[in-house]
Amino acid sequence: MLPLTGERTGPGIWHENYWFRRHEAAYLAALSLTRGRRVLEAGCGEGYGAALLRDDGADVVAVDLDARTLAHARREYGLVCVQANLVSLPFADATFDTVVSLQTIEHLWDQPGFVAECARVLTAHGLLLLTTPNRLTFSPDSVPGTPPTNPFHSRELDARELAELLGDRFDVVQLAAVSHGPRIAEHELGHGDIVSAQLTTPADQWDETLASLVTGVDATDFTVTTSDVEAGLDLFVVAERRP
Repeated sequence: MLPLTGERTGPGIWHENYWFRRHEAAYLAALSLTRGRRVLEAGCGEGYGAALLRDDGADVVAVDLDARTLAHARREYGLVCVQANLVSLPFADATFDTVVSLQTIEHLWDQPGFVAECARVLTAHGLLLLTTPNRLTFSPDSVPGTPPTNPFHSRELDARELAELLGDRFDVVQLAAVSHGPRIAEHELGHGDIVSAQLTTPADQWDETLASLVTGVDATDFTVTTSDVEAGLDLFVVAERRP
């Protein structure tokens, strides 16, 4: 297991299951746009997402900056991995049909440089699939231009800011959001916000109701929808590279 630092999540950790399944839901939503395509995952982290895309029929190259993380991804999933800075990718122009980068851009200091690199390595009309925490719900009290509360984040984005960031090189095909499905929404009506409950109390002090819900969550407890994007948990954008 990779150490839990708060920067990434992974499978098989009971108190991280909510976050893992929330991320997994986005990967599942991406499958129809990656199947049979040459895919770069930019910021692969633990590797479970790249493995999911590969096992569904994508030809995946996984990239991350951290050598220990990549060693884990190779060992656990047999992934093709490359160590690289995401703003200086070691690939020729027009190498990939699709770039997938989920829950990564908020960590990067040079977000425009990353977008430019994604465009460079994509074929004409290639797709960029990107998710990032919605600043309006992830950090509702944040002030734009000030550092995020999360120490691993450089800059968090709302839907407008994300579209503007992509706008010079990509056409946004779809802007959606990952949101809670009915089961979690019903729980929150009676017990309050599940995210706040997890963050404000150590896992070993959770009450039985919260612990049971967190351990029982799966990817179907989240939806990826174009309705009310500004209220969504994570933004999910599909963008097409301009030729």
